[in-house]
Amino acid sequence: MSATLLSTLPQPEPVAAPAARLALKSDGATHGLLDGAWWPRSRDLLSELPALTAVLDPLWGRITRVAVNAMYWPDIPHKIPVDGHVVKAGWFTEFDPHKLLLLSYGTGRWDLLIIPPETGAESAARLMAAASGHDGTSLTASALIAADEAGVSAVVPEQPGPSSRPAVGR
Repeated sequence: MSATLLSTLPQPEPVAAPAARLALKSDGATHGLLDGAWWPRSRDLLSELPALTAVLDPLWGRITRVAVNAMYWPDIPHKIPVDGHVVKAGWFTEFDPHKLLLLSYGTGRWDLLIIPPETGAESAARLMAAASGHDGTSLTASALIAADEAGVSAVVPEQPGPSSRPAVGR
């Protein structure tokens, strides 16, 4: 039996992970219940969190812990490797299912609206504007989602303030 060995097999091109779809309040924004919004592409926290922390670590300091409600996340590993460090993940059933809590050691806590991955682009844009708006929102994450689904436009500001950060990775 004979075999042919190829010494130069074609190497696949490295594929960069897509950027996080994220909108954050500006530094001078009035604080509400949320600090911004995140629109993940799937419900796989292990694959989605690295892109999010790649954006947030330089802004907020190294993210060390996250917490979610297990309702919409089928698998929540206790430790998630991200860019050379590990983020510890926890879940709570009493936690708002449309919110992500982020902790940065010694720096602070942030709450992001989680826009469901299956949400259409128009709804996601409205929700991102509402959660990251300059004036802040007094609605919870789930209340924002419910209001958008019901078509309540008063919840979403018509135009974000001039100092609002633009969405990242559209």
